[in-house]
Amino acid sequence: MCYTCHHKMGKILKSLTCTVLLVLLMVGVALAGDGQVKIGITQIVEHPSLDAAAQGFMDELADSGYTGERVSYDLQNAQGDFATAQAIAEKFVNNKVDLILAIATPTAQASANVTEETPILITAVTDPVAAGLVDSIDVPGTNVTGTSDLTPVAKQLELLLDIVPDVKRVGVLYNPGEANSLVQLDLAKSAAKDLGLTIVEAPVSGSSGVHQSAQALIGRVDAIYVPTDNTVVSALESAIIVAESAKLPLISGELDSVMRGALATVSLDYYSLGRQTGKMALRILEDGAKPESMPIEYLQDVSLVVNVEAASRMGVTIPAEVLKSADQIID
Repeated sequence: MCYTCHHKMGKILKSLTCTVLLVLLMVGVALAGDGQVKIGITQIVEHPSLDAAAQGFMDELADSGYTGERVSYDLQNAQGDFATAQAIAEKFVNNKVDLILAIATPTAQASANVTEETPILITAVTDPVAAGLVDSIDVPGTNVTGTSDLTPVAKQLELLLDIVPDVKRVGVLYNPGEANSLVQLDLAKSAAKDLGLTIVEAPVSGSSGVHQSAQALIGRVDAIYVPTDNTVVSALESAIIVAESAKLPLISGELDSVMRGALATVSLDYYSLGRQTGKMALRILEDGAKPESMPIEYLQDVSLVVNVEAASRMGVTIPAEVLKSADQIID
């Protein structure tokens, strides 16, 4: 072969080599992209408990190596609007996410309305059966499973009596549009019968109505109870202002509300609940577990938390025995 031909052949081989390397690189990038887990996180409103659940979920996955390019999250907030929650879920499905994390009952229902195929993990949902998300707690039978935040409502009302024994009438602030709140209202009514209490309902339709509904309770009740209602908790300070002004003890269904100024609670930890949900996600992503056969899980550990500064503002003296039993005291 002449020098010129040999030189041309060398250039051709070099060009082919570069082309092959480029193709291999592109294939590698594509494979890397395909290996990324896509997770859509939808939350009905922004408040500390739900935020903590989302963070706990992501931290649990991060501890198992789902960081950087291995996972992508699309975090969305429906701002309390069900139609928006459904639009978010539709976006997730169109984007072919591998898994949806739905935080709180309305977003869980919106997600379940949109897809029966994409795995949906729920958390901060009080009663998945009553919400129509699963067939049963032990065998969901749908593409939905996860963790419940069913709180010990009876223990919370017992705690109220331990702190203020002369309470007879308790006002419950809740949104009747939230299935989780209706479940807790029924639990409160049932517990009230055994405790000699009368429940006075104070429904709200949106966060802007919390202050007005709380004011309507003045003179009609001896105390206020705020369950884990997403609408009310998102505007909790409005109710606390009323409680402090009227010297009405206000207890809550979860820890973060006490941190924000409620009197006390017996509560679960939403961050831990999120991490427990993350463990369920790992079984789906890595072990091929199917939501329809994964039982709904509950967080067993609860904590007694009191806020002595809030008690002072509400005109309440917390008994020494309650303080001694408290797992956490906020002052």
